[in-house]
Amino acid sequence: MPKTTTLSIIFPAFIQPETLEQPAKLANKNFLGKSRYDVLQPLRQWLDELEIQNRKLAHFIAKLIPAQCPFERDIVLFGRTIAHIPPMCKLNPLYDQFVGLRFRALCYLVDQCGEDIQSYC
Repeated sequence: MPKTTTLSIIFPAFIQPETLEQPAKLANKNFLGKSRYDVLQPLRQWLDELEIQNRKLAHFIAKLIPAQCPFERDIVLFGRTIAHIPPMCKLNPLYDQFVGLRFRALCYLVDQCGEDIQSYC
């Protein structure tokens, strides 16, 4: 039989037992004890519920919202990559809503209008 040892788990001092037992109550409160309100939630909901029913609007949205982040770059010097600038789009709090809106516009162009969307990809 192999010999095993039992080690006790040591929690750091900043973890309190009541925070481990009640994560749902603490998730809805900020550090001051007040409930949090998302200021952008109405705009997120409006963008998510926006229906594309116009060909011109679908074309406009597909051209306006890029397929990939335009800020991501590799800095190359003498054929070697010396730095990489990460995509900044994920810092946008409405990023997911804009990507979903572009996807719905492209789906409308394909499904309803029967257009080829290769130029938008």
